[in-house]
Amino acid sequence: MGRVATASEAPFLFILTKFVRIDSMREKLMKTAIYPGSFDPVTFGHLDVIKRAAEIFDELTVSVLNNNIKTPLFSVEERVKILEEATKDIPNVKVDSFSGLLIDYAKRKGVHVAIRGLRAITDFEYELQIAQTNRKLSEGELDTIFLTTSLEYAYLSSSSVKEIASFNGDISQCVPDFVGKLVYEKYGHIR
Repeated sequence: MGRVATASEAPFLFILTKFVRIDSMREKLMKTAIYPGSFDPVTFGHLDVIKRAAEIFDELTVSVLNNNIKTPLFSVEERVKILEEATKDIPNVKVDSFSGLLIDYAKRKGVHVAIRGLRAITDFEYELQIAQTNRKLSEGELDTIFLTTSLEYAYLSSSSVKEIASFNGDISQCVPDFVGKLVYEKYGHIR
């Protein structure tokens, strides 16, 4: 006959049993997330966040925002194609686009987690406000997970890439080669 748990061991065994059950339930659920952004253009910083988020989630949808407030260098369709090429070797990444509020898009997709990359404390202040607003407007259905960019990309932004490229400067340390070629073409530079 097996050993009977003592009174002092019983609570521990109960908690352990509960965790095992919860873990086995989680294994059955697919963990999905959305990484929204303008990605105009996609940078090595974006790709760093995409790769790391893809290791955490079963499925990651990189979602290009059609933002009417900004004048983009690339159309939404071009950015989707660029991201598809840049992430083609990451099997659990899908690329999509959306207009409107992130909370509405996430609800349509049945996703409850948004990923955001942080470069500096100034990003955090802005992103925190958006994350709290999204959580409030979604009635708690959309949470945000922040991933800090690797230090080697902390300086990098799409805006700085565009500015450097507009003066025909070297952006090879900022974006994949094929993206750099497309950016230079938009500014009429041949490299």
